[in-house]
Amino acid sequence: MTFVLGVILFALAIGISIALHEFGHLLTAKAFGMKATRYFIGFGPRLWSFRKGETEYGIKAIPAGGFVQIVGMTALEEVAPADERRAFYNKPVWQRVVVLSAGSIMHFIIGVAVLFVMALTLGLPNVDGAPLVGRVTQCVPVDPNQQECRPGDPAPAKQAGLAPDDEILAVDGQRTATFTDVARITRGKSGPTEFTIRRDGAEQKLIIDVAQVQRPPLGSRDAQKLETVGAVGITPAGMLPPSGPIEAVPATFSFTGTLFANTWEGVKKLPEKVPAVWRAILGEDDPNRPVSVVGATVIGGDAAERGLWEVFLLLVAHLNIFVGVFNLLPLLPLDGGHIAVNLYEKVRDTVRRLRGLPRGGPVDYTKLLPVTYVLMLLGGGLMLLTVTADIVNPIRLPQ
Repeated sequence: MTFVLGVILFALAIGISIALHEFGHLLTAKAFGMKATRYFIGFGPRLWSFRKGETEYGIKAIPAGGFVQIVGMTALEEVAPADERRAFYNKPVWQRVVVLSAGSIMHFIIGVAVLFVMALTLGLPNVDGAPLVGRVTQCVPVDPNQQECRPGDPAPAKQAGLAPDDEILAVDGQRTATFTDVARITRGKSGPTEFTIRRDGAEQKLIIDVAQVQRPPLGSRDAQKLETVGAVGITPAGMLPPSGPIEAVPATFSFTGTLFANTWEGVKKLPEKVPAVWRAILGEDDPNRPVSVVGATVIGGDAAERGLWEVFLLLVAHLNIFVGVFNLLPLLPLDGGHIAVNLYEKVRDTVRRLRGLPRGGPVDYTKLLPVTYVLMLLGGGLMLLTVTADIVNPIRLPQ
């Protein structure tokens, strides 16, 4: 039941994001005096609508997007003489670019808002590897292949009173900027060792009896190559603790920057990940393959079912950032493609003016249709593949 609720909530979040995307176009168009005649969520047959002023608002049957119809989106469109002054193509280029960018900007605002709420309530992901304790284990198995604690196994961190969310500032006097530093220094220690920690804003020192265990070299998973190292029985925190309203602002923007960088890297690698989608359809699991809205919704349902609301919200934020970035790619029929056309006209006309020539005519979109159709075919094919993979072999969160 919780899984179904999570799926519904995630689908609702997607619907709200789509509605706000289109509202961004509508709001900026009206602000610049353009005439917007229709604002609809969905495509296909009309389910419900109403008219307010010159704009019809409504919902259509196929929930696969939305649209705002602005008079004169291209110079090829026939516009009534009375609407010429308010036509999109007769407005300054900067206004046109703002209107076209507004959908993506709304996605970015949603993403930042969700991350800010996370920073205040649940905390943000610990992407910088801060030396925070995530879990204190019941014991430290001497044998790395041992799955459960045995009588007599050491439990240094637990016995010393180390607790989740403790920040380890130093080990034996050596400062630890990251959890990797904690692990590296601890591996070289044995017996009673001083750990400087910060708990509830106050520094304190704990003496932890570092155990000697057999482990692979740091950064290696080769279970055949073991060495004797020190260990205390802690794992790093995946999430930072919640912040106050003031501290949450820089933390939110810092993580947003990381998310933008990761999203851009993901967009660039999208073509090379297509084979992984095909392999997923054939039954091969790959958690790093692209997912569709269907797949993201399934993961959102899993997160809700397991009570992992930080994963749920992070997925909502990441999806909005991804859609916002992808939509700005300079490819038709994306908004970024229309922005590129308008900027081209501006640059071209500037060059012509400097040469003493009149403004050029509007770009003939009919000449761009072949490229547009090819990109729509490729994009539609990728969408079909990812949706199919997410239906026959969805990515699920581990139990």
